[in-house]
Amino acid sequence: MENPGMNNSGNADSQNMHERCGVAGNENIILNPTFGDGLSNWSGRGCTVLLHDSMADGKILPQSGKVFAAATGRTQTWNGIQQEITSRVQRKLAYEVTAIVRIYGNNVTSASVQATLWVQMPDKREQYIVISNVQATDKDWAQLQGKFLINGSPSSVVIYLEGPPPGTDILVNSLVVKHAEKVPPSPPPVVENPAYGVNIVQNSELSDGTNGWFPLGSCTLSVGTGSPHILPAMARDSLGLHEPLSGRYILVTNRTQTWMGPAQIITDRLKLFLTYQVSAWVKIGPGASGPQNVNIALSVDGQWVNGGQVETSDDRWHEIGGSFRIEKQPLRVMVYVQGPNSGIDLMIAGLQIFAVDRQARFRHLKKQTDKIRKRDVTLKFTGPAGGSSLGCFVKVNQSKNSFPFGTCINRTNIDNEDFVAFFLKNFNWAVFGNELKWYWTEAQQGNLNYRDADEMLDLCQKNNIDVRGHCIFWEVEGAVQSWVRALGNNDLMVAVQNRLTSLLTRYKGKFRHYDVNNEMLHGSFYQDRLGKSIRAYMFKTANKIDPSPILFVNDYHVEDGADTRSTPEKYIEQILDLQEQGAPVGGVGIQGHIDSPVGPIVYSALDKLGILGLPIWFTELDVSSVNEYVRADDLEVMLREAFAHPAVEGVMLWGFWELFMSRENSHLVNAEGDVNEAGKRYLDLKKEWLTGAHGHIDEQGQFGFRGFPGTYEVEIVTLLKTISKTFVVDKGDSPLVVSIDL
Repeated sequence: MENPGMNNSGNADSQNMHERCGVAGNENIILNPTFGDGLSNWSGRGCTVLLHDSMADGKILPQSGKVFAAATGRTQTWNGIQQEITSRVQRKLAYEVTAIVRIYGNNVTSASVQATLWVQMPDKREQYIVISNVQATDKDWAQLQGKFLINGSPSSVVIYLEGPPPGTDILVNSLVVKHAEKVPPSPPPVVENPAYGVNIVQNSELSDGTNGWFPLGSCTLSVGTGSPHILPAMARDSLGLHEPLSGRYILVTNRTQTWMGPAQIITDRLKLFLTYQVSAWVKIGPGASGPQNVNIALSVDGQWVNGGQVETSDDRWHEIGGSFRIEKQPLRVMVYVQGPNSGIDLMIAGLQIFAVDRQARFRHLKKQTDKIRKRDVTLKFTGPAGGSSLGCFVKVNQSKNSFPFGTCINRTNIDNEDFVAFFLKNFNWAVFGNELKWYWTEAQQGNLNYRDADEMLDLCQKNNIDVRGHCIFWEVEGAVQSWVRALGNNDLMVAVQNRLTSLLTRYKGKFRHYDVNNEMLHGSFYQDRLGKSIRAYMFKTANKIDPSPILFVNDYHVEDGADTRSTPEKYIEQILDLQEQGAPVGGVGIQGHIDSPVGPIVYSALDKLGILGLPIWFTELDVSSVNEYVRADDLEVMLREAFAHPAVEGVMLWGFWELFMSRENSHLVNAEGDVNEAGKRYLDLKKEWLTGAHGHIDEQGQFGFRGFPGTYEVEIVTLLKTISKTFVVDKGDSPLVVSIDL
């Protein structure tokens, strides 16, 4: 995933921080916002700005006021209307931008209009911050809305509108930039009678024929027998003991479109904000040429929602599992099963949709965590006071858990001292959002920019934060910069070698991990151009130049049943194939950009991947919900599942600060530094995973406890004094004896 914040940067120096004078009130920091004073304070960015009271023979009139502005004579997409706001904008404050815009001319009827912030630092480093965009038309005015925050102390700030194709005018009726009001969090959702584990699908066992079901399209539904009687594994993990399935299935014939299959309306049986697990057995009939995708889908007021997918190419029954949640009251929700090519029969058995009881799962995970993460520790007291220490009171407190909990950071973030303080206090690993990616370090061929990464690495090293290197290459073509795509194959091979040599020589021994070639299950740019062996070559060459980091594969939708391109089985196949070619794959990266997670589905994927015997890391974890409490629950699901699984050796969040996240509604800390409910839940879990113990020294001069690996402080209270010592518990399975010299 790409991390937002800015398009690219030149330079920055965070030494030169100064607070902007003045206090942000509710006033608009845009001067002459509705053009009542003509074009005063406005200018064209590479184009001309004109004032109009109407255009197109009176068809275009202002939405409000008497006039509007037009950015005309545009020859580049970045041309538009601009205003400098340097003296009126304050750092570390969130601003809300609202603009009324439309487009005109050049036979373009619809185009994206974007509000962008150009920020220059005192050392001439530049940033382009994308605020927001809106699909504007030539028919009506549209409202563009977004937020921004400046971390550093800039010498110049300009806001401008850009985006439509050259030759098309950008029309602006008004532009307002105000200090964003703090929105109070939505209350925790109250769900009356959640009925956890109860199937909301009617007649799923088909004891009443196909009653309750209807065919989507002109296909035919009938009932067959001979499907599995056992529950699919992921549903069994959630539901526990359960009566056997009936063995009856829906047979769908005469399918002439991929979307045809059985359907049922479930609107009245769904509850808002509950997380639903989806489970079924599916099978396809004969006649398929190649693998077929089967998808349990929901149509929520006409919008497709993914309930789980599986790929099948044989005549066996396959488990399909997924999850979903609805956060806004719908008018109509339909569940349906679709996927195989037309003419292929489809069979579905035991379809279940049920609300999951997350708290019950958490109780199980807590026991599992204690088993796999804690270690038996005996403190053995020696020295002059040791002999007389029998019965002395001992208090043990863990100050740091050594398990890697990390986060993504961006270069601009480290200019904000509040961000840095939260980061250093609550995380022990880091990964850079964009600043190590090839399109960032070499946006133009031969023009290398390692300055951003150097400064971020410097901050981490000074504070003993370990860092993952993300990423050397990115296999998805859309993430490859244009000059690389334009190279012939021989030159491309040279560029690949230069990238490996340049990056890995410069940072030799400094990154603990590298994601070598990002998202190889979803892209194939380098493989298509340079042949199958290029992927293993990248791993082998990286390892040769710098043998110290663990080399990872990294991909998304591996853990959630939502994407047939990246199932655990396909990931395992890819990793084994790379290893057979001699690639030193040392770790498995699961990105973890997940929606409405269900524990047993995630845990099942981890179990499957665990057979490789490689460390698994969640490398880019984020969860999203408008409701902070639901977001907190989602985050807790993912952190508890990861921490309770023996194959998982680290968790990286894909950011935590509002306006610097890839996904909407996924932050833990609001733009101006307030920790929200999701952030509080993260901090509570970090606290839960610190060990405390107290008691008395026994006759052998010892005190025993069971605790998480990490740094501890121990206090021993004798008759004469209180002695304090620190000690470290390393990760390990066998009991540990720590000598404490008194």
